[in-house]
Amino acid sequence: MTVPFSVDGEGLRLAVRLTPRARRTEAAGIVTDAEGRTALAVKIAAPPVDGAANEALIAWLAKAAGVAKSAVSILSGHSARTKMLRLAGDPEMLAARIRVLL
Repeated sequence: MTVPFSVDGEGLRLAVRLTPRARRTEAAGIVTDAEGRTALAVKIAAPPVDGAANEALIAWLAKAAGVAKSAVSILSGHSARTKMLRLAGDPEMLAARIRVLL
């Protein structure tokens, strides 16, 4: 299985496929796009209005990874369903916590 993250300096880059307006916020496994790239599927209860879904994603991912919200940033895909995020911190610890979500 290909993991949807890679080590990036002092942290991780994580691909996420976001589904807003879900019943509850949760990880929903790994998805693969037409080009064969993998992403962590995440369902977020917040609507995609005024950045609410992105803010909820950052808060949920920070809590799941055990880092501050300021350590999670969206690198690309602010208005797209597929996003690339960066998590700052110890790469080995972050990788272990993200693997739990998979």
